[in-house]
Amino acid sequence: MGILAFLVVLLVPLSGLSYPGHAALALLVFAIVMWASETVNLAVTSIMIMFLLPLLGIESFSNAAVGFANPIIFLMIGGFILAEAIRKSGLAKRFTYFLLSKLGTSPSMSLFAAIFSTGILSAWIENVVAFAMLLPIIKEIIPLMGVKDAEKGNSNFAKAMVLGASYGSLAGGFGTEIGTAPNLMAAAYTHLPFANWMVFGFPLAIVMLFVIWKTLQWVFPPEVEGIVGGKETLTNTLSKLGSINRTEKITAVILFFTIGLWVTTGITGLDSYSVALIGAALYFITGVIDWKDAQKNIDWGLIIFFGGALALGAALLNTGAANYLIHDAIGMLGGNPSTLIIMLLLMVVAVIFTQVMSNIALSAILVPIAVTLASAQGQPVGIYAVPVAIACSLSFMFPMADPTVAMAYGTGYVNIKEILKAGVPMVVIGIILTIIVLLTIAVPFLG
Repeated sequence: MGILAFLVVLLVPLSGLSYPGHAALALLVFAIVMWASETVNLAVTSIMIMFLLPLLGIESFSNAAVGFANPIIFLMIGGFILAEAIRKSGLAKRFTYFLLSKLGTSPSMSLFAAIFSTGILSAWIENVVAFAMLLPIIKEIIPLMGVKDAEKGNSNFAKAMVLGASYGSLAGGFGTEIGTAPNLMAAAYTHLPFANWMVFGFPLAIVMLFVIWKTLQWVFPPEVEGIVGGKETLTNTLSKLGSINRTEKITAVILFFTIGLWVTTGITGLDSYSVALIGAALYFITGVIDWKDAQKNIDWGLIIFFGGALALGAALLNTGAANYLIHDAIGMLGGNPSTLIIMLLLMVVAVIFTQVMSNIALSAILVPIAVTLASAQGQPVGIYAVPVAIACSLSFMFPMADPTVAMAYGTGYVNIKEILKAGVPMVVIGIILTIIVLLTIAVPFLG
């Protein structure tokens, strides 16, 4: 099917688009079909992309390989190492039992904790980091509910938990200008004050987190009733764990130090990617983990998959294919469309493209267009740029859309069809909520 889809797109005439751009679009369709159908492992499709890019004359291999040098790859590696250190030290287990003893033993409250923990964190630090910190805790909670072999994809509760943490990290990023890279791009062009963004961003994020909580329980009704043995299990286990030991203390100190560096990047001048590697290195230096632990627990297939997806996204950008499709879509507006129609179309375009290409690159294309349209209409400068930035983070539908969704998929708890099943309604609701919030409470704060 993937090969057939590739040939069909390649044979359809596209006036105004160069051959490399045309071939890049055909390769995009091939990749989507292969990834969505899971005919082969996702990493295998990415390997195919890497040799097809130069073979088809789209880009040289040197340019294609730049996808694997993207800083997000190293953030993912650092996140995996941090998560393994938190798990191996026992800190994740201790925190899990403590958290559940306070929140209760029901699957609903466990899901609430997963979603809101990553949501609140990701307003201030990278989504990947927030998710990576919570992943080992989620892996501790799932078996407590009596779930066995969740990696075989047999548990609705496990699916909801891992997607909840991923989606929570994405929605939480809506809350501040520094929450996601597209937000920063919109802020750079609109010059909106930080507080202005929070006036509409935080309410939107909180409402979306509640929507995620309720929707996932509807899409994946939990098959478990609560922690086996109830609160007595939690109390007994916490008692057996005893006082916090030296390794856990070291792990906690390094973790809080790393979080501190992430929160203060604006002061220190460090970037989030470097901070992730600093934290990872400290865990090696102090002996909390060794390289064998990291080697065993980093999902290298996921790294290859994401690197290939980034390479394809860059090719769409470099060949002009992305610009071609986006400008065609905007050209469909014609006449003098309303603010609502323009906002809706820009968000739909952003949502479609953010599933298959870097949201940073996408926002770099769409935000300037959005600002120009607003200026031409005499509208507030952020009226289109802000919803475009938020739409670039509605990356709920495919693993290649966002590293957190890729990492959720990598657990084995959930497959691509199930991610689509949960992600499509999230995207639709996200678009509707964003438009409602922006056209009601946000307009006075959009510049």
